Amino acid sequence: MEDHTEFGRMERQGWSDDATAAAYASGFASAARHCVPALVHAVGARAGSAALDLCCGHGVVAAGLLASGATVTGVDFSPAMLALARALVPGVEFLEGDATDLPFGDATFDAVTMGFGILHIPDAERALAEARRVLRPGGRFAYSVWHGPERSAAFRIVFDCIAAHGDPSVTLPPGPATHAYADADFAFAALEAAGFSAPRLETADSHWIVDDPGRPFDHFSEGTVRGAFLLRNQPEANRVAIRAAVGEAVRAELGPDGPWRVAIPAAIVSATA
Repeated sequence: MEDHTEFGRMERQGWSDDATAAAYASGFASAARHCVPALVHAVGARAGSAALDLCCGHGVVAAGLLASGATVTGVDFSPAMLALARALVPGVEFLEGDATDLPFGDATFDAVTMGFGILHIPDAERALAEARRVLRPGGRFAYSVWHGPERSAAFRIVFDCIAAHGDPSVTLPPGPATHAYADADFAFAALEAAGFSAPRLETADSHWIVDDPGRPFDHFSEGTVRGAFLLRNQPEANRVAIRAAVGEAVRAELGPDGPWRVAIPAAIVSATA
């Protein structure tokens, strides 16, 4: 198995940065918010149910679970994200913790969600096993993950421009594939291996509305970790060229005049314990 230790270190350091967490919450996550209703529905959250939100980030999924009437606990490894979550959703208990080693007993929760966390975990299979362990029999698990460039204008435009104008010496440490868990065959096999049944996949029509065609560059550069690593480490001339190319590509693909609706669809994958 490939060693993802350096990748895990990069993720922890990146998401623990206050500025990155804030930029994600105010920018990139404008697309992630579109997935919250589907996640809440997929796990059947309701009054009287106990829900766990893994990789809770700044708390938007936890807020949706709370609005359903559920009692909610959120877990994340990032103190920066947890500070934002506690301010946003004071009615939820937020804990610093590891999705691959949860501090809960077996069969504790009726519902478990993970909003865009699975692509940031070096050992996602272990996180799935932990989600299954803490669910009661018949409980529901659901996660969201971005579709890849073949379906996503945001990923296609930004990463094509990095490939065309970036310094090829700037590379990511080895890590899990960003979009693997958006593939039904891969995801369903992983869920079944973790002990889940009846997996399902639907697609959320998530998107950004931007008034600057170069804004997708900013969302990746300022409010992510993988994308930021590739973009912040570019020589300045390459960064300028990449952002200009992103703006040109948005105009070419989505029209000359803004605001622009940039598609960044997500898979909502769910299963039963």
